[in-house]
Amino acid sequence: MLTIASRCWLCQQALRLARHGLCSLCLRHLAPIPPCCPRCGLPSQSHALPCGRCLYKPPPWQALIFAGVYQPPLSDLLLRLKFSSSPELAEPLARLLLLRWLARYREGSVVRPHILLSIPLHRRRYRSRGYNQAELLARPLARWLGCDYLPFALERTRATPPQQRLSETLRKRNLRQAFRCTQTLKDKHIALIDDVVTTGSTISEVSKVLNKKNIASLQIWCICRTL
Repeated sequence: MLTIASRCWLCQQALRLARHGLCSLCLRHLAPIPPCCPRCGLPSQSHALPCGRCLYKPPPWQALIFAGVYQPPLSDLLLRLKFSSSPELAEPLARLLLLRWLARYREGSVVRPHILLSIPLHRRRYRSRGYNQAELLARPLARWLGCDYLPFALERTRATPPQQRLSETLRKRNLRQAFRCTQTLKDKHIALIDDVVTTGSTISEVSKVLNKKNIASLQIWCICRTL
């Protein structure tokens, strides 16, 4: 008898490889990704060259890679991972992200990172949820790529209100001095893992903290990008 872990998370059809989580038919029906800037991940004329926004005001990272657009059904799976106590969804979603990174790596547009980090939760929210979804995504990625994963390198120093209902200006103010890095990362290529990037306020704040550590480069990896 097949268990739920042996079926596609979307259509419930039996899977040949249960760890993939999604069947090939559902994968083909995920929302297509339009040409996006390789640095900020927003729609652009070219997927190979930085957009005008990034040329005018470069973000504090070198590449942004995402598995898909933040819309159903991928966004539904992400919400289940975060809020419906479904940590087993992390590995299938991480696999989608791995495939996107491999495509960029084979193009020669990104380097293999030395270290993977994840956006931390404040300990209060961690206790409430029981896990950090970004950490669950980072662990299999580090294992597949043979990278070091440092789960405690980044700390959230204070609890902040949820970002979802705040304007972009308030998001930036909300996160000011909310993170710190406790590791020496000099000359390391870093990949920072998050579940979704919307305005980029969170990753911008953490990126500034990491750049003060004299890292060699920084990539942002996320499951969904809001376009």
